[in-house]
Amino acid sequence: MRLSFLEPLYAESGPFASVYLDTSRDVEHPERAIARRWGRLRESLSRQGADRALLNVLEEVVGADSEVPGMHGQAIFAAHGTLLLDGELPRPPEHDSARYSTLPDAMPLVTQHVPEIPYLAVVVHYSGLPTAETHGWVTLEAETGTWPASTVTPGERLHHRVAVATWHRTCLRLGHLLDERARHAHADAVVMGGDEWACNVLIRRLPQTLRDKVVRVGGRTPTDTGRALLEPQLDAVFRGHIAAHDRELVDVFISRRALDGPVTEGLAATVAALQRGQVAALLLNRTPRSSLRLWTGSQPTQLALTEAELVSFGVRAPREEPADEALVRALVGTGAELVAVPESGLRLYEGVGAVLRYADPGTSRGSDAP
Repeated sequence: MRLSFLEPLYAESGPFASVYLDTSRDVEHPERAIARRWGRLRESLSRQGADRALLNVLEEVVGADSEVPGMHGQAIFAAHGTLLLDGELPRPPEHDSARYSTLPDAMPLVTQHVPEIPYLAVVVHYSGLPTAETHGWVTLEAETGTWPASTVTPGERLHHRVAVATWHRTCLRLGHLLDERARHAHADAVVMGGDEWACNVLIRRLPQTLRDKVVRVGGRTPTDTGRALLEPQLDAVFRGHIAAHDRELVDVFISRRALDGPVTEGLAATVAALQRGQVAALLLNRTPRSSLRLWTGSQPTQLALTEAELVSFGVRAPREEPADEALVRALVGTGAELVAVPESGLRLYEGVGAVLRYADPGTSRGSDAP
């Protein structure tokens, strides 16, 4: 998973206000509910030291996602009276939260983007007889996205209405159009639902590379929900999976580890690699526990397990911060990726490891790693 969408957060110095808020619209009087939640968070931020100008900047965008229906949430970040990032959450946060701190609390936003699987969703509607010898219309709607974030931020919709008598030959052109969209999105899968006969005609006329990615789904296929096409089916198809790109990084880690190649495993060895800017991709079995802390300086690569280590590097006035906040800043600052991998797919020592850009004599794989 690439973290470039977080770069605006680190263009400013702290302190940062980080807000996670349930802004669901599937409740009675949603605006009142959101206002009450925000009121509690505003008071909390004020007690933590946030000034009125910063609070007002946050308040301007709280609940501004009113056009998004159903259950969802907002992640909002600001510093020094400036809005840095306003992101939609495909799920409401477990608990509304507000933190005013040296580093932005970005990991909850990251975990709601995982596993970030690119896809193409296609819905084909037709209510007539399964033959081209009749009158009527076939409608096709298609949309690329990245699951799960795109459930509340769907992409541009493609819409075609085709006379059923010309459906067979029109599918050749539509197939190439869909292939172009899927390639542009680097789609791992083409999730298709709708009328069985019309879908079968389309699938048989898709380019072979795209046909091999088709996943047929059943169930209702409404196209006017204001959310992603085939949202319930996408969840069933992708839950428990990781993106093909991330799978490749996991395979690289496994093969390199077997050959004693450029990887690290365990927290200490991985932090040491982040200090050098060596990490190409950080692999995590789970989010670091809330009690785990790291010492940090002003730069992304200034992080360590102990204060003494940072002082020895010449860092003045190190600060102890939550490990997840320090790790995300280091990844964004060095252009590294993040891969969340289930333990069933790869068990990592201390739940953390890394694929390295390069190895040097000072690189340690982790003395206790398998």
